Amino acid sequence: MPAGPDHSTAPSSHRAPDRRALLRAGAGCAVAAVAAPALAACGSAEGVAPDGTVTVELWHGQIDTSKKAIEALVAEFNRTHPKIHVDTGGGSTSDVMLQKVTAALASGSYPDIAYVFGSDIASIARSPRVVDLTTAMRGGPVPWTDYWPSLRDAVTVNGKVRAAPSLVDSMAVVCNKTLFRRAGIPLPQPGWKWAEFIDTAHKLTDASKGVFGTGWPGVGDEDTTWRLWPMVWDLGGEIIGPGGKSIGFADQGRRALETIASLVSGKSVYIDPKPGSAQMYQVFLSGRMGMVMGGPWTLADIITAKVDYTVVPLPSFSGKPVTISGPDTWTVFDNGSARAKAAVEFVRWLIAPEQDVKWDMGAGSLPLSAESARLPAWADHSAKTVGIPVFTKALESARVRPVHPAYPQISQAFGEAVVAILLGRSSPDKAMRQCVEKADAALLIPR
Repeated sequence: MPAGPDHSTAPSSHRAPDRRALLRAGAGCAVAAVAAPALAACGSAEGVAPDGTVTVELWHGQIDTSKKAIEALVAEFNRTHPKIHVDTGGGSTSDVMLQKVTAALASGSYPDIAYVFGSDIASIARSPRVVDLTTAMRGGPVPWTDYWPSLRDAVTVNGKVRAAPSLVDSMAVVCNKTLFRRAGIPLPQPGWKWAEFIDTAHKLTDASKGVFGTGWPGVGDEDTTWRLWPMVWDLGGEIIGPGGKSIGFADQGRRALETIASLVSGKSVYIDPKPGSAQMYQVFLSGRMGMVMGGPWTLADIITAKVDYTVVPLPSFSGKPVTISGPDTWTVFDNGSARAKAAVEFVRWLIAPEQDVKWDMGAGSLPLSAESARLPAWADHSAKTVGIPVFTKALESARVRPVHPAYPQISQAFGEAVVAILLGRSSPDKAMRQCVEKADAALLIPR
């Protein structure tokens, strides 16, 4: 949501804002509505030169250092593939890509490839203009099973691969070692529990110095909710229950909200009142927050701020490793067979391990596959950057949100419940009952 939230919900200098956050309610309807008008615009030979050179239009959505990274890779591809030219001149930033692509589909003039948040794939894939990549991905240069399980789940809709992975991350806890030393408490260790997280946050809090134990987004967006899903999964819940007619986390969601309530009652949580979590991360960067949940996209700013930090896995209730990942995608659109074939060739080249590692280091993300993670370049990068090995290891147990068109409404309902707890407006029981009512209603809407 992101990464994807997607981007990013972090105030990073190398990632477009709100990468995985702010899922759009009703996006699926918008995409479905434009699908029919788009049909008449497809199948032309536009983009194919007389000598057979094919021009592919890429909307990459990146800014700053990640923009430099993708454009350097595109330039390398263009040099080494003279019959395909990838053009990066169009598009928009990733946080408004869904609206841009939806409008393009409606007009019949859309790109060959677009950077689409994983959380938006369920909606975008309803358009018949989205190319089925099942054969291309499962027969690609990297074995399909070598990609992380969470990533494979994120690009699969109804058993078909509807996009190629572009970016993957995971969530862990970043700790300010200086504040831990001042509080006289040991750093957390893998396998720690949520009860320990709450107790540690209380001990780190020092109101006289404006120091908070931890922070939480307080606007009810995707960045608010996705931090709670690992709790739900660890307790045995599922976001969507068996049969798909109701949610599967009524009890588990209540327990997750009780965890938030414990932080609130101890006055140990900074509540960020604005979308994007920029203020929350800034509090951490300024040395006034002991722990913050984040991903690899946060590290560049933390290093720049010279925070003495370490990274530990998320706590759990069971003691077993569990976290969440917010993969994003390269979605390919059908502008005729020649352009679609060229677009698939470029995407397969781009996500091959040698190029993937260059992109990961430039975009502040993690390797897409175990094969990428084994490359010497990534091993060297991991050895030099505190926390990267923890985030990478977490991919082995990471899960993703369901690729379902009702997910945005479910997330919104749960987000409202979280905000009610953070602001002291409701109890976990009452907030969860209201969440269940709204989320179940969303699942009953025919799609």
